[in-house]
Amino acid sequence: MTILCPIDFSAATEAVVMYSAALATGTGAELRLLHVLEPEPRASTAPVNDMELAYRLAQHREAVQRTGAHVSTAIITGDAARTIVEEARRYPADLIVIGAHGQTGLTRFLMGSTAETVVRTASCVTLLVKPGCPNAYRQSA
Repeated sequence: MTILCPIDFSAATEAVVMYSAALATGTGAELRLLHVLEPEPRASTAPVNDMELAYRLAQHREAVQRTGAHVSTAIITGDAARTIVEEARRYPADLIVIGAHGQTGLTRFLMGSTAETVVRTASCVTLLVKPGCPNAYRQSA
């Protein structure tokens, strides 16, 4: 089994990564953390440099490794939703675990919803993790 976990370093990222790690550990699945760099920065995302991005992705990879899950990482440039769906097919993923940001109104109309597009177009099962969702898999400090 393979799990694709697209992350955008939003507030929901830790919960999405740890739910994915718990699923991978419990099933023996391979987990792939994916960050998509969009060609033009979105208004809601603060720009990060390449070194910071690599560091943040490495932190999440290390957290997953501590759970005992097998993990790989990738950074790909492209349209977020389309790239996630293409990577799920290429990988191939049996499951996508993605954060749902809960955008509504004008923001959603102008920017669209990556998670919604992935759910509609992915050829595999997609699990949405909502912001503020209790993270039962958080490791104690």
